Amino acid sequence: METTSRVPAAVDALLDILNTAPALEAVRVVDGPLPVDVNSDPMALYIGYSRDGDQAVSLQQSFAGAGARTRDEEFSIACLAVARGGDKDMGLYRRKVFEMVAVVEAVLRATNDDPTAPTLGGTVLWSELTAGGLTQDQDPDGPRAGLAFTVSCRARI
Repeated sequence: METTSRVPAAVDALLDILNTAPALEAVRVVDGPLPVDVNSDPMALYIGYSRDGDQAVSLQQSFAGAGARTRDEEFSIACLAVARGGDKDMGLYRRKVFEMVAVVEAVLRATNDDPTAPTLGGTVLWSELTAGGLTQDQDPDGPRAGLAFTVSCRARI
């Protein structure tokens, strides 16, 4: 079947990789937004979702060279790590969101044991963690920290 984008395959591969990462065993990995309050889980990673409702994925394509036979695609997957709890220790939840995102960064990094890790299972040429922004707030249930981050990819179609 023809494809016009590697986005669907890359998002699916990222979800599969994160759902099987042992270091994220206690974290709920979510495909896009939930139809309920995104703050209901103590620790969660939302893939293809941003808290402010902006784009799940932004993409750009161009021909890869003369002859118009292949196209290069660059895209960014919006993600959000959230940690919350009932105590007053904001620092604990801030550290937890950075720990979750560190796991994402680690599974995207090539190693001697997994030199193709950045390709998201061969769906893209490379992927990497490229941006982030921390939010913190308090509500009647306690502190909440959120770390919005972006997984950027390059593919050939």
